[in-house]
Amino acid sequence: MSAMEWEAPAILLDARPYGESDALVTLMTGERGLHRGLARGGASRSQSALWQPGNLVQVRWVARLPGQLGSFSGEMIHAGAAQVIDDPLGLAMLSAACAVAEGALPEHQPHPRIFEGLLHLIPRLMLGVRLMDDLIRWETVVLADLGYGLDLSACAVTGDAAGLIHVSPRTGRAVTKEGAGIWAARLLPLPAFLISDTQGGPSDWRDGLRLTGHFLARDAFGHHNRPLPQARHMLYDRVATLAADLETPHAG
Repeated sequence: MSAMEWEAPAILLDARPYGESDALVTLMTGERGLHRGLARGGASRSQSALWQPGNLVQVRWVARLPGQLGSFSGEMIHAGAAQVIDDPLGLAMLSAACAVAEGALPEHQPHPRIFEGLLHLIPRLMLGVRLMDDLIRWETVVLADLGYGLDLSACAVTGDAAGLIHVSPRTGRAVTKEGAGIWAARLLPLPAFLISDTQGGPSDWRDGLRLTGHFLARDAFGHHNRPLPQARHMLYDRVATLAADLETPHAG
């Protein structure tokens, strides 16, 4: 196919109504990265289920001239949106991941690690909280691929590779309790699952989302003068509430 026509599996990241029945669609492919186009009839009753964020779709993009927005047509491969529609947490995770990818990635630049990570994450979101570790690890991949990677290999102060429990909000480097000293309150908590094979819990997920959210907001989105997506804030709030409920003693 020519440069003005291509076909590929794609993850739908965003779709907004345009006119009476069309939709402006943002999607991601492994080889072409983030791409935008017009889906004719994409907001109609017959096609709206296809163009939902989180769906994996075989898409075809066509444009008459270079630089045009172009138009999409597609066929469903996997209905990621439908599988979590009745699961508030799964839907929040899906919405946040799609919003982060849609807002943080530059257009037309391939990021295969980010694409593959999302490709493996979405079909498993029906597992709910058990996928939270993977979602947060995927956000660290987003940061790394965009050039804002965290350094969690050793303490920035002592050089020790063991006992890492903090991250500097300024440098993104890990810090031990000894290295933190009197500055511990100013550092971000480092959940163990990000540096080991352990499984996180609600408080770990809250801390992990706070950690990656800080650097996503400051770097990936901040450098483009964009706010962190509302869907990402809503996921953090949901997980923080879950953690608070478990940490609060209940009379019984």
